[in-house]
Amino acid sequence: MEPGNDTQILQFLLLGLTEESILQPFLFGLFLSMYLISVCGNLLIILATISDSHLHTPMYFFLSILSFVDICLTSTTVPKLLVNIQTQSKVITHAGCITQVFFFHFFIVLDDFLLTVMAFDRYVAICHPLHYSIIMNLWLCGQLVLASWIIGALYALLQSLMALQLSFCIRVEIPHFYCDLSKLVHLACSDTFINDMVMDFTSVLLGGGPLSGILYSYSKIVSSIRAISSAQGKHKAFSTCASHLSVVSLFYCTGLGVYLSSAATHSSYSSARASVMYTVITPMLNPFIYSLRNKDIKKALQILLGGKV
Repeated sequence: MEPGNDTQILQFLLLGLTEESILQPFLFGLFLSMYLISVCGNLLIILATISDSHLHTPMYFFLSILSFVDICLTSTTVPKLLVNIQTQSKVITHAGCITQVFFFHFFIVLDDFLLTVMAFDRYVAICHPLHYSIIMNLWLCGQLVLASWIIGALYALLQSLMALQLSFCIRVEIPHFYCDLSKLVHLACSDTFINDMVMDFTSVLLGGGPLSGILYSYSKIVSSIRAISSAQGKHKAFSTCASHLSVVSLFYCTGLGVYLSSAATHSSYSSARASVMYTVITPMLNPFIYSLRNKDIKKALQILLGGKV
């Protein structure tokens, strides 16, 4: 390819979820509703954990951070989608696209690592209950959250800097409702071998590593629960993990669903539609999972809302 054909693209087109114009008002209302429910639900979880002194424990500290991250994750993609639908514009600037790439990957990785940290917290609570307050002290909790933020920021910075090196020779139309990095890489006219290698390696490392930690923690938890003699004790121990296990299952199953749908079909919009599950629906459902399955959260919400849930 001649250097003269390589031009700097200053803006991209986000094609969204469908080309059907008749569905745009419906999509606007649907995504606006899901976004408001997600923000309000996660915000209530944060306010409940802050306002109730009984919830000032490591488990609920991590939960409040997770809720904040979920708000940020949905805010990275959905508002731009809503603006594009409302203005009937598909344009996103190059700078805006790279910025979206950074924050999307940052919050996804942070979400992943926080779920791993929460699994470790449950492991200590069930397997080492007498030493829980000593092990899960304020300093360690802060260090675990800080490490998660640093890893997420470094990963997002790496991906966004590599995306900046890509060059595009034609008008770039991204068949997605946000700037998906894999789509950007495939649309670039420059050599993307390094980008593909880095994406594959980091996906395995930052996806498989935390998942392995979660599975290890729960293998130890299951062994400890099996050793409990009373059925009531087993149920009580398991109930403290049920909400977290549900959220972990939802997060990884939807992520796996996006990967499989992208690999199994050649439809331009299939990946975008599948991505709605873990970028919008999962953060929206997390507050419901924790509030419906957790008596402490229910009680805190009742107090916060004046006796009405």
